[in-house]
Amino acid sequence: MSVVVSLAELPAAIERQIGWCYLLTVSDQGSARAVAIAPAWDHESGVLTAEVGRRTAENAAARPSVSMVWPPADAYGYSLIVDGTVQVHDVTITFTPTSAVMHRPAIALADS
Repeated sequence: MSVVVSLAELPAAIERQIGWCYLLTVSDQGSARAVAIAPAWDHESGVLTAEVGRRTAENAAARPSVSMVWPPADAYGYSLIVDGTVQVHDVTITFTPTSAVMHRPAIALADS
């Protein structure tokens, strides 16, 4: 199940998630690469910035359409999936969101 998050609501949605996310890029060979980052939200410009490694920066520079995924704060929560584009400045990325959804898996989680 997915719930659309407007870009105006995105800062509040990010604040409800845990303090880090996965940045998803694609390698030259076409494989997905996921790295954990802690982006900072710039409320004035509406972008996120983060430091990344050299390989991630290279992937993002070559293919600037990327996604960020914030896991839910608890096992029954929603993940926040944000698509957007990046600009790369050495090993710092500036991420401009274009769309976002809150997504909960369709599977039922068993109580432990």
